[in-house]
Amino acid sequence: MAKKVLVVDDQFGIRVLLQEVLTQEGYQVFQAPSGPAALDIVKQESPDLILLDMKIPGMDGLEILRDIRKMGLDTKVIMMTAYGELDLIQEAMEMGALAHFTKPFDIEELRQAVNAHLA
Repeated sequence: MAKKVLVVDDQFGIRVLLQEVLTQEGYQVFQAPSGPAALDIVKQESPDLILLDMKIPGMDGLEILRDIRKMGLDTKVIMMTAYGELDLIQEAMEMGALAHFTKPFDIEELRQAVNAHLA
């Protein structure tokens, strides 16, 4: 059974790029452009790993991560950010995020990180 990866980002291009790369790796990939959509997918699909953008209009990455943790899920999370928000990244790490990537990220490094965490 293929491992499930959820990509949460308000930027369509990033979601499509990551879906393409991770599908080639053999993962079942879901996309969410917003917090509520992400939480619905988490409830329905229980992804093994979530690539979560820190800045999403309406509901930021930390809020989404908090809600996922409230569900009692220990889903693996890798944060993505276009900004150097070290305090927010630190808070995400304290909530169990495994790593973070600053955009524009090296797609090969991100692919390797996903593979390493899902091995």
